[in-house]
Amino acid sequence: MLAGWPALAACTDPPRENVNWERCYLEERNLAGSDLRGARLRDARFNRSNLESSNLSNVDAHRAKFISATLSKSVFDGARLTESDFTKANLRNTSFVRADLRRARLFRSDLRGADFTGARMTDADFLNADLSGATWIDGETVCSDGSLGQCK
Repeated sequence: MLAGWPALAACTDPPRENVNWERCYLEERNLAGSDLRGARLRDARFNRSNLESSNLSNVDAHRAKFISATLSKSVFDGARLTESDFTKANLRNTSFVRADLRRARLFRSDLRGADFTGARMTDADFLNADLSGATWIDGETVCSDGSLGQCK
């Protein structure tokens, strides 16, 4: 057992800092404005859930599913999002500062105005994702309007 982590996930626990929702099915939930800093979300499913304006800083969401979820204006700073799936998610104005997005799937996601400063994105899939106005990993480049699939 890791220090600071509960031994077992309790999928009925309310949203809070450091909650352990590993492998939980939390689909189609309204969790807007939740403070989930440091939560353990490995292999959890949030498909079609509303997490708008939520704080997910430093979460471990390896292989989590956020398909068609609403995550606009949320914060994933320092989060581990490796192999997570954000297909068709609304990620407008979301912060991914220093997040680990290696091998993440962001296919057809709305990433307009997102901030990727310092993010790790090796092998991330941005196919048909809208990156218009997003701040790129160097913290200086802003993707031009019409940036689909790559920052231009």
